[in-house]
Amino acid sequence: MGKKIGIIYSSVDGQTKKISEALLHQIRGQHMEATLWSIEDFKEKVTDFDLLIIGASIRYGKHNIRVREFVSNNKEKLDKVITAFFSVNLVARKEEKNSPDTNPYLIKFLKEVEWEPDLPAVFAGKLDYRAYSFLDRIMIKLIMKLTHGPTKTEKAIEYTDWKRVRDFGELVLTRLERGPRQN
Repeated sequence: MGKKIGIIYSSVDGQTKKISEALLHQIRGQHMEATLWSIEDFKEKVTDFDLLIIGASIRYGKHNIRVREFVSNNKEKLDKVITAFFSVNLVARKEEKNSPDTNPYLIKFLKEVEWEPDLPAVFAGKLDYRAYSFLDRIMIKLIMKLTHGPTKTEKAIEYTDWKRVRDFGELVLTRLERGPRQN
């Protein structure tokens, strides 16, 4: 029987879901079994997987509470499988904050939940003022102003580097080939 891969995502505006779908397509393109769930719909047993990928977006400086709870409640089980975690946030559009070692949101999250995924990653998200509610638009413009980002744009700006996403997918597949996690 082949390796079993699960991808769980938490997405506010759809970019994390889009990245998760790209990873799913890449993995299935290698003839591997993979399934995608939103964090709200995942009801499977963590240890039934050889590898579990979790993707989470940032809103107002935090990952979804469900992701935090999922990791906290399943740490021992997550330690028994190969894990990959990626954070999607707009601060990652900056070269100096687009790696697991330099992204403040990823660093803070992993420290708070006291977890070390085997493969951490950070991807820049998408900025689309038209898609946000009035309050979100104001808040995100304020955050972008503070971080020297665009505050006046009619078009969506996709900051996601899709080559980095594909490279992460390759890294995940390579790690899976090495076999089970050694505890």
